[in-house]
Amino acid sequence: MKKAAVLLCLLATFAYAQKRPAITGIAFVRMYAADPAASTAFYQTELGFDRSTKDGIARYAVNDSQWLEVAPLPSPAPQSRIAAIAFTTRNARALERYLKAHAVAIDQPLDDGSFGVHDPEGHLVLFVQQRRASSKAVSPHAAARRIIHTGFWVHDRAAEDHFWREILGFRPLWFGGQHDGDIDYVSSQVPDGTDWIEYMLNRSPNPSPHSLGSMNHFSLGVAQMSDAVQALARNNCKGPACSKTQMGRDGKVQLNLFDPDLTRVEFMEFKPSGPICCSPFTGPPPAESENR
Repeated sequence: MKKAAVLLCLLATFAYAQKRPAITGIAFVRMYAADPAASTAFYQTELGFDRSTKDGIARYAVNDSQWLEVAPLPSPAPQSRIAAIAFTTRNARALERYLKAHAVAIDQPLDDGSFGVHDPEGHLVLFVQQRRASSKAVSPHAAARRIIHTGFWVHDRAAEDHFWREILGFRPLWFGGQHDGDIDYVSSQVPDGTDWIEYMLNRSPNPSPHSLGSMNHFSLGVAQMSDAVQALARNNCKGPACSKTQMGRDGKVQLNLFDPDLTRVEFMEFKPSGPICCSPFTGPPPAESENR
């Protein structure tokens, strides 16, 4: 009888571990900066985000549940200037157990509501306990108020798909940018929300810093690009890039800026308004505010 009870308990624990807790969206993207003053001028002044610091890392509030982080560039400097990407989950402790049960190494154990792992290509992926929405005001100067996706250079798509899609449950969203018959961009939406990640494929094996920064990027969503252009102008963003918009292959109006360390900041309208290349979208678009 006792053995049966133990077996039932083990089976219940195993079954619980197989049920993945909700992953609802992007919490933050962390970048490295070689020149903190230049980084502050870009993220606080030009983009208009309020700045605070914690443990030597600058934090820029995008809304009450999303932010950008900028950390000092370590030595030796890594190739990529994206240090980490983080996602919200409704149960960080249970998600940590779930990943352990699926043989994913926990590189940063759960502490203060967050833990970290590495994907097959070495990207640091953090999961943050979702908190209740607050009434905290963000800067009225902010050029955008939502992070909607992040992209990164991928060498082995099959290995990444096993981690992101098979284990974490990210859903196929869109692919495009075909070059010589190969797919250049592959998007996967979070399982329980509308934010997404983007594989950047088929690039040179030795990209320039600018090309690598273009691949390892993040996107700020806006309802109308004209509003972002006006906000950037009010924040004294200088240069033709501050108002140069274009139609993306996904049918969405875009505007690209680069921070001082060449990480691309892609402003993007939430919904397509032009022709969509290569494949249809298979999930709903994000919105300015989202119920997580």
